[in-house]
Amino acid sequence: MPIVANPYADRALVPPVNRDARAFHAALPGYEPTPVRELTSVAAELRLDAVLLKDESRRLGLPAFKILGASWAVERMLREQPGVHALIAASAGNHGRAVARAAKLRGLACRVYLPARSLPVRREAIASEGAEVVVVDGTYEDAVVLAEAAGREPGAVTIADVGDSGPAEWVIDGYATLFDEAAEQASFDTILVPVGVGSLAAAAARFGAEAGLTVIGVEPTTAACLTESLGAGERVTIPTPGTIMAGLDCAEVSAAAWRSLLYGITGTITVSDDQVRSAMADLAAAGLTIGESGAAPFAALRLGLVPAHARVLLVASEGLTALAP
Repeated sequence: MPIVANPYADRALVPPVNRDARAFHAALPGYEPTPVRELTSVAAELRLDAVLLKDESRRLGLPAFKILGASWAVERMLREQPGVHALIAASAGNHGRAVARAAKLRGLACRVYLPARSLPVRREAIASEGAEVVVVDGTYEDAVVLAEAAGREPGAVTIADVGDSGPAEWVIDGYATLFDEAAEQASFDTILVPVGVGSLAAAAARFGAEAGLTVIGVEPTTAACLTESLGAGERVTIPTPGTIMAGLDCAEVSAAAWRSLLYGITGTITVSDDQVRSAMADLAAAGLTIGESGAAPFAALRLGLVPAHARVLLVASEGLTALAP
């Protein structure tokens, strides 16, 4: 299907980029910008001036970008509530592991709620960070509800990347580092970014509005909550029968991300599981180990919908997280 244009796009109404997290990230042990890979043969095939891939398969020792948001949200939370001793999160895998790692680095306890269809290897990866893992007999959204309740326990706080809480906004601010890095590494005029609950896409939208870029959100065909919400002009909840793109298997867009997405996303593209499997295989053939959610922008690009001569940045948001040690 074609790019679904966003009729509400208006850069003047997009919230500004908050770069408070950049110096904090730079001071973290092991920090370095993740690489931007140039896919010259793909650019030539699709008549694009450049195809650039921001490779988040290894970020601060984890196989996904999520630690940027989790670490900054934890830092901001502890500045306001220094007595907190336990972090709570709901996750499809990557966010939970990032919160668990942030908790371990700060000497805090951690509990992560996962939906029933989360893969056992993702549960094990979170537990390996020292967190308690609770598997919910329900969806990701059910896990979010339980995590929010647990965060009201004495001494605990929920570090969410969804909702209208302070942490959900801080997570978006933390992701700004990724786009500032990319701008320092390469020149581009179009961003293809995975959506999910929308926190990463909101950071892209804010950056794009500031820089005058086209920002296209990519979603699974079976979990296109942003596409449906933009069509309705308001956040809507949709059924999610399942997808291999676990990090994008979301029924609704985060309230914290919504304004940025409503006015900052140029349009959306949906991709199928089969298209993502093919994209992963193509990336692997090029020597890039990118996971399902991370390969979604490449799958969308392969549909040939981006106008010729664009300089495209693909946000490959994760490595093979299901196989990561």
